[in-house]
Amino acid sequence: MAITSVEDLEVFKLSHALGLMVYATTRTFPRQETFGLVTQLRRAAASVGANLVEGAGRLNRAEYRQFVGIARGSAAEASYHLLLARDLGYIASDDSDQLRADYGRVGQMLTRLAQSLR
Repeated sequence: MAITSVEDLEVFKLSHALGLMVYATTRTFPRQETFGLVTQLRRAAASVGANLVEGAGRLNRAEYRQFVGIARGSAAEASYHLLLARDLGYIASDDSDQLRADYGRVGQMLTRLAQSLR
């Protein structure tokens, strides 16, 4: 790759922006969800970028690819938690739908990144 840092990748930039949005969005969730859905959603959202960074820091492409796969799983998990939050009435449908679409895009980008690391 001709990229000097994983932070230069569009998929990292998007996943980081989504993580920030998730943190902002969950500030309005009910207090009783602080150690439930808020924690789970924030952890999944942060995990996408964190796994990209950790994978890029590994010694070989196979390990990097594995962490890209983990990041993809975290994006899917965040998407589900956003669906749950919507259905519980904690987030507006439009906001949930947009965030979920963006996580779907991240998933596609991660699939392409993993394929490039073969």
